[in-house]
Amino acid sequence: MRRVDLADADCGIAQSLGVLTDWWTFLLIRDIAGGVTRFDGLQRGLGMSRRALTERLAALIEHGVLHRRRYTDRPPRYDYLLTAKGEGLLPVLIALQEWGDRHVLGDGSLTATAAAGSAEARRVHALVGRRLPELTLVRHDGVPVPPADPDAWTVLYCFPGAFVPGVQGLPPYWADIPGAPGCTLESSTYAARAVDFAAAGARIHGVSTQRPDQLAAFAAHAELPFPLLSDADGRLAAALLLPTFRAAGTDRLKRATLLLDAAATVRAVQFPVTDPAGSVSEMLRLVRDHVPVAG
Repeated sequence: MRRVDLADADCGIAQSLGVLTDWWTFLLIRDIAGGVTRFDGLQRGLGMSRRALTERLAALIEHGVLHRRRYTDRPPRYDYLLTAKGEGLLPVLIALQEWGDRHVLGDGSLTATAAAGSAEARRVHALVGRRLPELTLVRHDGVPVPPADPDAWTVLYCFPGAFVPGVQGLPPYWADIPGAPGCTLESSTYAARAVDFAAAGARIHGVSTQRPDQLAAFAAHAELPFPLLSDADGRLAAALLLPTFRAAGTDRLKRATLLLDAAATVRAVQFPVTDPAGSVSEMLRLVRDHVPVAG
């Protein structure tokens, strides 16, 4: 693949496009972020020729976007993984997806929810059977942890943003964005039913794109008996292509809930979530239907 030199040497957009040469490159980064890291899997998923895939992978390694990790010696085979430089592209992927969902697949409206038959809904429901790639998020106490507890079933509820009244002001026009209000109600309802979830064999984790310190303040205010996780860097959103919207200059997760088994495989989903409190009872029913009875 021949690289085209762009004349505008001082323009970050032009120079970025010299690295991210075409739409195949974006799709490669999308799939690698989602956990497809081996050559055959990438080729099968994207339908690229071996030569084209080899050229693009080599170029991304040369530019420091990817690195290789050998997983077998005979014959030598490699996983292709994002470097820190490559992870810097995750917000770009999220922005492209949000723009496509809103302006290409949608009608351009700013919304924190979606119709039940929308492309976003189909994408979330297609996660059933999908195993989360290896990644960590920062817990509200600053400790990096996986989104799901190892060797335990986990309810992972994604929410746009929860704020301490009188301390953390709501983003401008928050109440006017369909689906945005209700995070405090959802979290407090999960807290009130936490004993029931534990008895049914599942732990609860909440996740948003807020900073860990913001989540820590809300968790203390709401006296939550479970952790909140920060996806401020977009690792989870990019890995699972979770629906997002942008408000007050921040990419925010639309409300969605995943039930993950002990191997971090998605077993059930809720999206769209139009009733933040009622969805908790529905998820408890799903937990009781899916989690094996101990004993």
